[in-house]
Amino acid sequence: MPGPVQQEMEKLLEEAFRPTKLEVINDSAKHHGHSGDDGSGESHFTVVIEATAFADKGRLERQRMVNRALGDIPGQRVHALAIHATAPTE
Repeated sequence: MPGPVQQEMEKLLEEAFRPTKLEVINDSAKHHGHSGDDGSGESHFTVVIEATAFADKGRLERQRMVNRALGDIPGQRVHALAIHATAPTE
């Protein structure tokens, strides 16, 4: 079952982008004991998102859009976030 941070990330991304595909993957177990592992079990994530909002946007702008939608979660409540954002036509 997803933890509270993962659930919040999913909700924020759904609301911001209405994605055609969304996966929020908790990678924290792979980083247990490493830098940034706060013991919460929710320190490292990968977001795979497909949405029309990303059409005609470059990779960096897409990442910025996702980070803005997530507010204080990246860098504050989550140590590492990998983002794979695409448009439906890609």
